[in-house]
Amino acid sequence: MTALQNILFLDIETVSQFPEYRYMPEDWQQLWNKKAETILKYHEGQTTESLYQRSSIYAEFGKVICISCGIIIHSGDGKKLIIKSFYGDDEKEVLLRFSNMLQSWASAGDKLLCAHNGKEFDFPFLCRRMIINNVPIPSILNVRGKKPWEVNLLDTMEMWKFGDYKSYTALNLLAHVLNVPTSKDDIDGSMVGEVYWKEKNLERIVTYCQKDVVTLTRVYLRLTGDPSASELNFEIKE
Repeated sequence: MTALQNILFLDIETVSQFPEYRYMPEDWQQLWNKKAETILKYHEGQTTESLYQRSSIYAEFGKVICISCGIIIHSGDGKKLIIKSFYGDDEKEVLLRFSNMLQSWASAGDKLLCAHNGKEFDFPFLCRRMIINNVPIPSILNVRGKKPWEVNLLDTMEMWKFGDYKSYTALNLLAHVLNVPTSKDDIDGSMVGEVYWKEKNLERIVTYCQKDVVTLTRVYLRLTGDPSASELNFEIKE
């Protein structure tokens, strides 16, 4: 089993490429309209324009504004989670700094990445946006052509499923079920786009993302039977 200090816990925040549908260039509107056709049947009462707020979850129409990472270290007080965030309006710069860090960190030893629903969202979204922005994909993140046992990616939602692929379990629900303490925050994932585009408050989003990394790490410890899940302290590194 990989040592805790060799696992990097991460969470990302994404937003739409444009503030609203009406600001999209015509060619992008046409492409979104086509994409929305396949989504509208699941969202009764919505229109192509109103549905644009969901474009942030599709790598072709969204962008990464924050990547928060955490690594556990052993200190005099026990385990501590050290958190570092990469964020900004320039997506390519955010991805490049993250890519450089990840390539360096993963170059030595048996390293793993962990995210909640990471295999369905965070990991592929990062890879796709790196390709779009001409940013090198670190080998630990690039699963193309790898055999299952060569993939160094952990997913707490997959761990919770135990082979059941019928449902999605949100991180905050899983934390609540497992009695894992969470830091109460004033926003949730559905509000990120509005906070970014209307409030222009990226720092607020970064704080939210960092708290999710703390919750993710505590959930992982709980799922693996580690008794330190509730007492895990954390420190933000600039």
